[in-house]
Amino acid sequence: MSSFFIMLRYIRRNPSLGAGLGLLLALIVFTVVGSFFTDAASAYPLAAPASRPPSWEFPFGTDGQGRDLFAVAVAGTWLTIRIGLIAGVIGVAVGTALGFTAAFYGGTFDFIVRLVVDVLLTVPGLLILVVIASALGNQSIDVNGMALIIALLAWLGPTRTIRSQVLTMRERPYVMMARLNGMSGPGIIFRELIPNLLPYLGASLVGSTTGAIFASIGLAALGLGPQRDPTLGVTIYWVMTQNAFVRGMWWWAAVPISVIVVIFIMLFLISVGLDELANPRVRRTA
Repeated sequence: MSSFFIMLRYIRRNPSLGAGLGLLLALIVFTVVGSFFTDAASAYPLAAPASRPPSWEFPFGTDGQGRDLFAVAVAGTWLTIRIGLIAGVIGVAVGTALGFTAAFYGGTFDFIVRLVVDVLLTVPGLLILVVIASALGNQSIDVNGMALIIALLAWLGPTRTIRSQVLTMRERPYVMMARLNGMSGPGIIFRELIPNLLPYLGASLVGSTTGAIFASIGLAALGLGPQRDPTLGVTIYWVMTQNAFVRGMWWWAAVPISVIVVIFIMLFLISVGLDELANPRVRRTA
């Protein structure tokens, strides 16, 4: 219980993290409460009258294919975040494993990891993802498949940044003392290095999740996403292909764009708050 109050006191001193967690809580409440007031099937075509503006019956209106946009917002929010979380977790997990082992042990393995990361980071990631998604075909891609496609490149950034952090930590006195005491390499990594980098790893996870959500929306908007699922990116794709603005259906575009803006503000605030926790140079004192 005391740790809970300590966390609350820290959040009060870290308004960015508090605001980001507040938006996260608001999204959870919106989707959980919204699921009780709408049917998941309403997020798919022909479930409602088409092209209806916002009203008491349809608070967010309907699109040109008969989707209830309130149901799309409820279902699409967490489908989109789910893609980002899966790709982000995989990216940070692989990046952590490669970054720690390459930086701590050095040698040929470190050279190979650094070379592969530096080469792949020079190639536009979205271009590679477009080629992969195009080769697979959008009819065979679902939400989990899209997350795995994005995860193919999501490890590059975490690997580079985590490796640089470990390079600065492996020569610190407490690591040298652990070596003198006979602690093994894996023991030093798991007992000394990882605990000290947990806030940084959390910030890396938020950053990777943000990048993965950006990538999923971009691919879906190009028509390469899981078109059977009502993600926010797929909704934007239909907005563009069916000329929602030309037809005066502003609410069709307003719904996914508004949710995306809230998601990215939330992730940005959480990232800033975790960076303040991980970086002593910007950490506030009580």
